[in-house]
Order: sequence, then C-alpha cells, then structure tokens
Amino acid sequence: MKTNVFAVGCMALFIAAGSARAQSDSPGPVVTIYSTLSPGQGVPRDALAQAKYNGGWGGVANAVQGFATVRQYLKLELKHGLNDVRVTDVAALIEPTTVTFESLTAPTLTRVLEQNFQFDLIGREKLLEKYLDKEITVSSPAGDRVAVSSGTLLSTAGGVVLRDKGGQVQIVANPTSFELPSLPGGLLTRPTLLWQVETQQPGTHTARISYETEGMTWWADYNALFAPGKDNNSGTLDLSAWVSIVNQSGATYDGATLKLIAGRVNKIQPQDNRYNYPRMAKAALAEDRSEGFEQKAFFEYHLYTLGRSTTLPDNSTKQIELFPSVMKVPCEKTLVFDGLALDPMDYGGPMTDQGFGAQGRSTVDVYLRFKNNKESGLGIPLPAGRVRVSQSDPGKGGPNDAIAEFIGEDVLKHTPKDETVLLRLGASFDVVGERTQVDFKVDSARRTMEETIEITLRNRKEVKTDVIVRERLYRWANWEISGASIKYDKIDSRTVQFPVTVEPGKEVKLRYTVKYSW
Repeated sequence: MKTNVFAVGCMALFIAAGSARAQSDSPGPVVTIYSTLSPGQGVPRDALAQAKYNGGWGGVANAVQGFATVRQYLKLELKHGLNDVRVTDVAALIEPTTVTFESLTAPTLTRVLEQNFQFDLIGREKLLEKYLDKEITVSSPAGDRVAVSSGTLLSTAGGVVLRDKGGQVQIVANPTSFELPSLPGGLLTRPTLLWQVETQQPGTHTARISYETEGMTWWADYNALFAPGKDNNSGTLDLSAWVSIVNQSGATYDGATLKLIAGRVNKIQPQDNRYNYPRMAKAALAEDRSEGFEQKAFFEYHLYTLGRSTTLPDNSTKQIELFPSVMKVPCEKTLVFDGLALDPMDYGGPMTDQGFGAQGRSTVDVYLRFKNNKESGLGIPLPAGRVRVSQSDPGKGGPNDAIAEFIGEDVLKHTPKDETVLLRLGASFDVVGERTQVDFKVDSARRTMEETIEITLRNRKEVKTDVIVRERLYRWANWEISGASIKYDKIDSRTVQFPVTVEPGKEVKLRYTVKYSW
C-alpha cells in the first residue's frame, strides 16, 4: 500500500482539474471596490493584530469594512453536452449567492445546470478525519529521540488515538509527522467554484464569472502643505491625494482593471460570518505612480477607473495616486470659538434647567477653508478621506533647510466640485475664549424664558486676529435675540455667528440676550 509522509503545517495537495480548464491567455479581471468605512477610518491596526494573534480569518474580514465585485474572464475548451468547469483562483470571502457564469462566445447555446462553491478546505484535522478506522503511523518527540507508533486511527480529538494490533490504545499528544495511505479524492486547498455547464457549441469559449466578495476596501488620503500669507488669515495649499486599497479577500488579482466607487451604496449587512478561513494577516505596502484615475459620474455616485492595469496581491495594502498634485490652492485660516459645543436636539420640550450647558469650553478652534473649483486648480469630486496638513518651517539654512511640520488633520466628507471644504486642524494656542451665563429667568405663566450670555475673547498674539463666535440656541426652537453688542449672522434655525476682531494683546467682550417662547 502506497503511503504519504508529511510534517504538520507543511502539506501540499494538488486538485485534479475538471474536464474544462482555464487558459492562460484570458483577459485580466475587473475589480470594483466599494468602501463602507467612515471617512478617514482606515483598517484598525488593533483588529488586524488581533486577527493575526488568533490566526482567524473572520477577524480580518470584520476589520476590512468594504466589499468588491469581481469579474474574471476564462478561455475554456468545452465539449458538446455536459461539462464540469472548476475554478480555484477565487476569493475566500466570496458571497456564493452572487456568483454568475456566462459564455460570451455562445450565450444562447450555453447554460448552467448547477453551480457550487466549496470552501471546506483541507487542514491537518480534516485530513486525519478521512483516515478514521484506517491504519496510520505517527511520529512524536520523546526526550532526545523520536517515538514512532502505528495502529488504527480511532480519534483525532485532543490528540491522536491509536489502537495497535494487540488491542492496546495509545494517545499521541504532540504528533509531528504521519505516514498515511494514498490521499483520498475531493480534497480542497483553495476555495473552489464548480459548474455543470451544458453547451450545443463545442470548442473554445470565452466565459465570464462574476461574484461579490468581502475583505476589500479603499479610502482616500490627502496631504496638504500650507503656506501662510502676509495677512495671517490667508495662504495657499499644495494638495496631493492617494487612494489606499486593502485586499484581504483571500485571492490575488493579477493585471486587474481597477475601479473605485465613491458614495453611500446601500447594502444589507450579514449578522455573522458564513465561515472562517484560517489565515495570517500581514500588510505589504506598494506604491505606483503611473497613469492615474479617470473620474466620472455613475448613477448617484462617482466612479474612479485606473487608466492602466494593476496587481492587487492578497494580504496587502496598495497605494496609488488619485490625481496629480495641485499647487497653490487659495485658502483662508479661520478661528472659531464654539463655547457651548453642544448640538441642539429635541428634549421633548423647552430646556428650562438653568445649569444645563452653562459650563462652556475655552478653546478656540483653527480651521482652513478652500473652494473646490476650477479657479482654485481643483473643481473635481473629492472622495471622503483623511487630510493631513503640514506647514513648512524654513529653519536657519534657507529653503534647502526647510522641513514640513505636521499642524493637524481632519476628515473630508465626499465633496462635489464647486463646494467649500472646511478642515478643523486643532486649537489656537494664543487665543482663548470664555463663555459665561450672566442672567437667566423663566416665566412659566407667560411661557417664556430669557438668558443673557457674555463671551470674552483674549488675543495674546502680536497681530490682529479675526474670530468667529458660534452660539447654539439649544433651549427651544422659537427664539429672538435682543441687546446683542455685535451684529450676528443666522446660520440655521438654531445657530448664530458673531464675527469679532481682536487687537494684539487685547480682549473683546460680547454680550447678547435671547428670549425663548412656547
């Protein structure tokens, strides 16, 4: 009887091909990736690390919040009548209900009778289970030597349980290698798609298979270099954009046509994983600076198509330039004091609690604002992503000694052309604010409420500074401002803003009274 010897963790199995084989001159796949990440979220490193620690593929699939549709092209030799078609280079996280097969050569003369997705992949335990009640030989360490045991395999739970020819039962706790009879058929080393195809036109067919898979996502990353202007409130940005593509689907796509969908595509999310595919998660970074993406409107979304083919290796992160860098985009630096920082909401009635919201914050936020239009050098749809902003420090050695220092980052939402981008970078060090409730009274009989707020801004800079004071009228929807010491602008039904200019080393006090009625 022929035996096969293998060491634990070092198996190599080969699957017999079906009656129809894919040829190597087939066109490359088309991969369209959809991201369900929150803008700028990326793939959590702790989730990837946890998945690697557990050796579990499900944790990685959960970490990669996105999915892709894949279309692969095959050249098949089909005979007249029934054919068995087997394809193994598909994603491990495939959604089986989305799989389709079609002959592009003879679509009306070819039909699919059955299709199967087999993902019961072979491993040590599964392989040994196929030899229950059969005789095997097991090697295991025993001090400075190797012990060899032979017998009939009774169980693989908690170790290998053997019964020798004399009827003695032995448990081998730490087996290192086995001698097994000939390998049984039907073993799978990779997820496999199987079709039973009937055709009335024998010969070479070009076929297309399509499916949806989890474990793939993408996001945009923007890098901006800020150059301040002469008036301290303006400047320019040099903006570059990259897309990061994560492939943890369990398949590598060589020479793929890559498409990215930007927008909120509704998709029903499963409650749990369909199965686990044991893998180790590892990330490899690749950069490619060739032809970029072509953008166009697609349904109510935007579609970005790479102008060349690329390879998406499994277990990798790939970065590709989204568009060429745009230089000297005009921008404005804006300081905003939002002392309440509390979004209005429905409390079920007027908020008459005097102390609610009375304690404010002192930080003054710093924003950069620019217009996404042609006049600024942009005028293109910007997909959601993280924007990292730096400013050049010239140093002491002139331009050659300049170093770009990080000054803040924010999340950019999906932004159409001709819209304004507002980035919150942090808090001002030299400008502080103070929000104080000066007076408060409620007249329950008349169903009114009055509140007086005083805001103090202090400028410790050596230059004049403009600050926007944002106030949230959160107590009730019906309000009227009286006695405001500075003219205000109404932003929406519950928000007003006061533009304030503070001279260097000075402070400005702003006071207003708001009356609510219901």
